[in-house]
Amino acid sequence: MKKLLVTGGAGFIGSEFVRQGVRRGYEIVVVDKLTYAGDLRRIKEVEKEITFYQADITDKEFMEHIFVKEKPYAVIHWAAESHVDRSIGDAFPFLETNVRGTQILFEISKRYRIERFINISTDEVYGELKGEGNFYETSPLNPNSPYSATKASADMLGRAYFRTFGVPVITVRPSNTYGPFQYPEKLIPVAISRAMDNKPVPIYAKGENVREWLYVKDCVSGTYAMLEKGRIGEVYNIGSGQERKNIDVVRRILSILGKSESLIEFVKDRPGHDFRYSLNSEKIKNELSFEAETGFYEGLEKTVRWYVDNEWWWRRLL
Repeated sequence: MKKLLVTGGAGFIGSEFVRQGVRRGYEIVVVDKLTYAGDLRRIKEVEKEITFYQADITDKEFMEHIFVKEKPYAVIHWAAESHVDRSIGDAFPFLETNVRGTQILFEISKRYRIERFINISTDEVYGELKGEGNFYETSPLNPNSPYSATKASADMLGRAYFRTFGVPVITVRPSNTYGPFQYPEKLIPVAISRAMDNKPVPIYAKGENVREWLYVKDCVSGTYAMLEKGRIGEVYNIGSGQERKNIDVVRRILSILGKSESLIEFVKDRPGHDFRYSLNSEKIKNELSFEAETGFYEGLEKTVRWYVDNEWWWRRLL
C-alpha cells in the first residue's frame, strides 16, 4: 500500500482527493493548517482511515519531522491560498504559503528522495484569452493577479527543482473547479447561498467573463491519473471543455433554485480581472487516457442540490 502525503487535505479539492484515495486503497497522511478554508468535517467519513497533522507547510522543522516519521511515497501538494480577491487585498499570505511553503516542500522532498511530487497549479498562471483559442502546457506564463503570480512562481520552482536536483515533479494545471464542499467565497457557492436566502447575487461588471468549469471529482480523478501514469517533469492541463459566461452560470443556478433573475446585482469589476480562460487538454487525454466525464449542467445540478441538502456545513461559514 503506497503512502501519500496530502497537503491541504481538509480543503475543498484536497478533501475529495483524500476520500478518493482511501477508496483507491492508498494510505493517506493529511497535513492542513486549518485556516478559514480548511475543515475536518470534509473528511469526517474517512477520519479513522487516515493520519492527520495540523501543521503549516512553512514550518520547515515540523514538516521534516512528518517526512521522517511517515516516509511517504509521494507528495500531493494542494495547500494554497487561492482566492484572487483576497490576494488583491493582501498578497503576503499568498507569498508565504504558495511560494515559500512550496519551496520548503521541494527542499524536503529532495532530501528524502520522494518518488513523486504532484504540484497543483491553476489555469490562471497563463493569464487571459481575449479571443479564440486555448492555453497549451507550452503556452507562456503571464499571470495577472498576486494569486496567479505566486502560483506561477511555484511552478517555476518545481521546474527548477526537477531540472537542477532531479525532484520528481509533475505539475497539474486544472481549470476552474466547482462542486460540494467549496468554501462560500467563490462564484458558484456564493450564488447558491445568497439565492437560497433571497439576497442579491453579486456579479462583476456585466458578467461576460468566461471560465472553463471542471467538476471536482473529475479534477481529482485526473490528478490520480498523473500520480499513477504521468511522466516526471511534465506539465498537464486538466480541463472539461465546458466554458460558460459568469452571468450564464448564475442564471442557471437561479433557474435550478426557482429564483428570479431580479436577484442578480452587477457590481464594480475587480482590478485586473482576466476575461477568459480555456485549456487544451489533449495531452492528458492522449498520454494518460483521461477525459473529464461530468457535463457542466449535470455537475451544477449536483452541486446546487448538495448545498440545498447540506446547510449544516456551509451556513455557519457565511
